[in-house]
Amino acid sequence: MSSDYPAIGQLYHQHSRQVLATLIRLLGDFQLAEEAMQEAFAAAVRQWPDEGRPDNPVAWLIRAGHHKGIDHIRRGQTARRYAHLMAVDEENSEAAAPEGIEDDQLRLLFICCHPALSLDARVALTLREMCGLTTEQVASALLQKPATLAQRIVRAKKKIREAGIPYEVPEPRELDERLPGVLRVIYLVFNEGYSRSDGDSLVDVSLSGEAIRLAEVLARLLPEGEVFGLLSLMLLHDSRRSAREDEQGDLITLEDQDRSKWDQSQIELGLKWLERALSRTPASPYTLQASIAAVHAQARRAEDTDWWRIARLYDALYRQHPSPVIALNHAVAVAMRDEPEAGLALLDGLLGNKEILTYHLFHAARADLLRRAGDFESAIAAYQRALELATQGPERRFLERRLQSLSGGV
Repeated sequence: MSSDYPAIGQLYHQHSRQVLATLIRLLGDFQLAEEAMQEAFAAAVRQWPDEGRPDNPVAWLIRAGHHKGIDHIRRGQTARRYAHLMAVDEENSEAAAPEGIEDDQLRLLFICCHPALSLDARVALTLREMCGLTTEQVASALLQKPATLAQRIVRAKKKIREAGIPYEVPEPRELDERLPGVLRVIYLVFNEGYSRSDGDSLVDVSLSGEAIRLAEVLARLLPEGEVFGLLSLMLLHDSRRSAREDEQGDLITLEDQDRSKWDQSQIELGLKWLERALSRTPASPYTLQASIAAVHAQARRAEDTDWWRIARLYDALYRQHPSPVIALNHAVAVAMRDEPEAGLALLDGLLGNKEILTYHLFHAARADLLRRAGDFESAIAAYQRALELATQGPERRFLERRLQSLSGGV
């Protein structure tokens, strides 16, 4: 039996959120669906070693979970709470394909991104409950404390329950209202997959791939420029995946990457989506970010990068969304366009922002510019601060290598 645990564990990692999303649609309740999903996987662990793995394991898990959920409803202690669900026909568990929105996970994204919830609550809830990120991962992605984030998720669930927010596909007229939250969630999931917030691996291909898949479904459902821009942005970033780490799993910076390893077919697809986005929303946030990624993608060598254009695009992006992270990226672009001191002057303007001071990449970027400017002593202090804040293994090893190289020269 033990030999089947790894296969079921991998299935859980890859498909548990898909199963959960469908069970939420069928059962209409977060908690009940989560309990039913866990029981379905437990049943798989018990039954599959003897009965054999089913031809369609995801469908099997959905049916098993639906039956488990109905069993819960029928128990005396839960019958009253779920009485409104008793009319659900058990045979409906066969109907895993949603109507309207073609993907249950995408459906759940829109449900979680209900306008009754604040944008931060929508993002936190969907990242944690629908996409399966840990509270610590979500907190890192949102630059928040885990305890604060956990409380926000609990309050969001309570509000959904007390407000009677329906587990149904929104009307077409409501989709645009919920789109910004959905796009933000998809991008944050991609970012967690593209560069893990913690752990000893740089990427989680399943997360980044799932974000791209969701965006592709969304692009078919709601063909708008910002959707195209986000899809382009993720494809262009993901095209560099194979060049971002060496055989030991150590981080390779964009400047030092072997660009022959970049996925040219993915770049071409990303550029096509960008072209469609530019024809609709040329100055929207995701389209601007995709335009920046396109400049990198089209530079055959690092020294060929058009930093003038990148700096202008970041400037336009900052005018729309004056966030400290965008300001950080703009400062780096200015440093690469002009000189390190110019970027450092802009970074110094962010020192009063408490949020950015807890962001390890701010200190890492500042350390790199100080290193390029020849101020090795200050660079060491900045690298040490970045190392204190970094939680991802490859990033920590990269910072340690930079510190070692600088320490030998001071």
